Amino acid sequence: MFISIIIPTFNRASFLRSSINSILNQTYQKFEIIVVDDGSTDNTKEVIKEFPQIRYFYQKNAGVSQARNLGIKKAKYEYIAFLDSDDEWKKDKLEIQIAFHKQNPNILISHTDETWIRNGKEIKKKNYQSKPQGFCFLENLNFCKIGTSTVLLKKSLLENIGYFDEDLKICEDYDLWLRISLENEIGYINQELVIKNAGHNGQLSFSEFGIDRYKIDSLQKHLDSKFKIEVKKELLKKLNILLKGARKHQNFKILKKYENIKI
Repeated sequence: MFISIIIPTFNRASFLRSSINSILNQTYQKFEIIVVDDGSTDNTKEVIKEFPQIRYFYQKNAGVSQARNLGIKKAKYEYIAFLDSDDEWKKDKLEIQIAFHKQNPNILISHTDETWIRNGKEIKKKNYQSKPQGFCFLENLNFCKIGTSTVLLKKSLLENIGYFDEDLKICEDYDLWLRISLENEIGYINQELVIKNAGHNGQLSFSEFGIDRYKIDSLQKHLDSKFKIEVKKELLKKLNILLKGARKHQNFKILKKYENIKI
């Protein structure tokens, strides 16, 4: 079972080398590495030159969704794994996950637990942040509980469900996991196999006001689904939070777009 590993990156040269080395040090070695540079202006290209085995693609800055989608389209193999360029894998991540899929051939996507690091210290997870598994659409409604760097999936699943939504600047992962979990079982490996570097200045979620608007855009896709009642409740909750913040900050652009949404 061969894997195409996709790393989207934008001005993260200081993290990128460690991320790549965490792949090269895997106990499971049947893979290709695809780095999609989303218009970096730092020394990302110089870092990539240190790793001649990497398939490198450059695009003008268009966002992480388009970068990941380009990587998916370029992927040679049936399994796809994602690694954000500021995260790292434990050395047996792929070996454990591939073994899971061999034992569960009907499960087309799996994820793992992860260790969260902020300013060099581990962040303890709360009970409500527990990872979902099985047919878990409802468990994913509130916020994104699946770390993109933990995911391994079959490429055919994306070809059927669709790729990352390129209209979403952030929360694109939340959107994709919702679309997948609507009809598909999600496997879970209860081991911390990924090190996630959380809370640094380069993360998009820290630079965006009103991130719930992206989740609202995503939830609207499911208003006619079999979970429409639960979706409407979650949508109303997020809409109220967003509009309250927009009024406080006099963000008329958000108010204009979201005040008259019909649910």
